[in-house]
Amino acid sequence: MVVTGSADGRLRVWNVKGSSVVGDPWEGHIAQVRCLDWSPNAREIVSGSQDGTIRRWNPNTGRHIASPIETGHGRVYAVKYSPRSDKFASSGYDTVIRVWSKAGKLLIEIKGHDRSVYSLCWSKEGAYIFSGSGDMTIRKWQSIDGKELVVLRGHTSIVTSICLSPDERHLVSASSDCSVRIWDLNTNEQTGGPLLHGDEPLALAIPSDGRYIA
Repeated sequence: MVVTGSADGRLRVWNVKGSSVVGDPWEGHIAQVRCLDWSPNAREIVSGSQDGTIRRWNPNTGRHIASPIETGHGRVYAVKYSPRSDKFASSGYDTVIRVWSKAGKLLIEIKGHDRSVYSLCWSKEGAYIFSGSGDMTIRKWQSIDGKELVVLRGHTSIVTSICLSPDERHLVSASSDCSVRIWDLNTNEQTGGPLLHGDEPLALAIPSDGRYIA
């Protein structure tokens, strides 16, 4: 199955083989859905919207698992489950990263960025959160207390997407400066030159073998 979020505020489930919608759209958001994440244990889906809320969904029924979370972001740009599926991080129009329990309790606020935060990812064991921001930086944080550990600088515009390599030795970032950059997390320096694009790259993905970047 594939789940998509739309500008109409709805989520839809698709049968990949038949290229058809499964059931009715999932309704709840009142503005466009900007981000989705499937929990690592595959038991639920979380969505973030420009209405400022996060909603959790049962993938089998399309129903809400709990009440929506009013995030305080204004607009939600990123939401990511922790590796253990026991909590998730969110970011958005404001400069704050927030970590939530699945029950919707705010666990911690992480502050340090000067502009909106557009992308998030967790380390495999959940000890760290990485973020990409409109302040042109990528930052590494301790997830337990929000302590800032590293600031990566090099992009000259908004960092639109970030992704960790499977071995967690490198982080890849995309930016509105029309480049993709690879960072060595041992030295916290760029590896090689920027991978230049004709327009701004908005999303990144790395396969499980780590051989390619899409």
